[in-house]
Amino acid sequence: MLTPFDDFPVHQTGDPIAHTATGDPNHYDRYFFNGFDREGAFMLGGAMGHYPNRGVIDAAFSITIDGIEHSVFASGLMPADRSTTVGPLSIEIIEPLRSLRFVVAPNELGITADLVFRARTAAIEEPKQTIVRDGRLVMDYTRLTQWGTWEGTVTIGDRTVIVDAESTLGVRDRSWGVRGVGVQAPTNFPPAAPEVFWLWAPLHFDDVCTHLALFERSDGTRWMESALVVPVLETADSPTWGDVPKPEELEGVRYELQWQEGRREMETAALEVTHADGSVDRIEFEPLYTFRMRGIGYMHPQWSHGSVHGQLEVGGESIALADFDPLDPSCIHIQTLCKVRMGSREGIGVLEQLAFGPHAPTGLTGIIDGYQPPS
Repeated sequence: MLTPFDDFPVHQTGDPIAHTATGDPNHYDRYFFNGFDREGAFMLGGAMGHYPNRGVIDAAFSITIDGIEHSVFASGLMPADRSTTVGPLSIEIIEPLRSLRFVVAPNELGITADLVFRARTAAIEEPKQTIVRDGRLVMDYTRLTQWGTWEGTVTIGDRTVIVDAESTLGVRDRSWGVRGVGVQAPTNFPPAAPEVFWLWAPLHFDDVCTHLALFERSDGTRWMESALVVPVLETADSPTWGDVPKPEELEGVRYELQWQEGRREMETAALEVTHADGSVDRIEFEPLYTFRMRGIGYMHPQWSHGSVHGQLEVGGESIALADFDPLDPSCIHIQTLCKVRMGSREGIGVLEQLAFGPHAPTGLTGIIDGYQPPS
């Protein structure tokens, strides 16, 4: 089947673009973004995914303000031309790898937005994340990450929130490949115990940005790690891909993470990273509040990524942060907005946390049991 993309020189196989390289129903192509006021007055989140082997496109937008997480969700039939619009939610690529626009058009939920992201850094490519289990490929994807600013407006009922580029920073990513989405096909393999420990910390400082991504198994062995110091663009017109200043790769990443009692949510956290010359930087996190990723569809009981909602369905929710059940499976995946310090530098960013199953180094037991300090 031919689509408009076939008029561009972007083919990776001998097939039309609409024909994915794999028939795996878990094949996906996703946008993600967050944004936050420098003082923590609000936090934004957004996502959009295409699932060509499921025929689904879905998207979500969320804003946390005054202790409430407001969300809009939409899911429908994926258009063959990979349009980036579903219901009231749309993404426009203004300039690839530099700026994009996220719009929530007027809808019955009373939440709208018109926001533009502009890059502060070049885009960086994270190490490919691959898991093979029982001879089956269960995860295999690439992700780019980019730091930037947001500007525009968000409305919630009669209230308008001004999003100013001078005071609103954020991070966006794009990922694509194979990752568990939607209802999974039953198999005859014995069920595997969950063993996920994930930390992601893209941080903004005035003169640099920093990056951390790591996966560990339940015993603390690390199977993926990336830690970088990322230069900010010298000017607004500096290149964001190709011949750009390379990030500094860091080594010897060590974290200190203390969970809140009864939760899988940070109480305190710090990172130590080692430079090539042997010097060590310590990054300390001061939590402001936690954004539940279910607000943009991650493991949501109704609006989970790749779930089928027919031709088009739109919905939403507004939940006080204090009313989330921290041990509900849909609430385990989180981003904690934090003020951060690295030596004399002060900045802001998120520490994303996802821990399913036991994790010996941080004292977690059970599948989603809350942390209990040693007696």
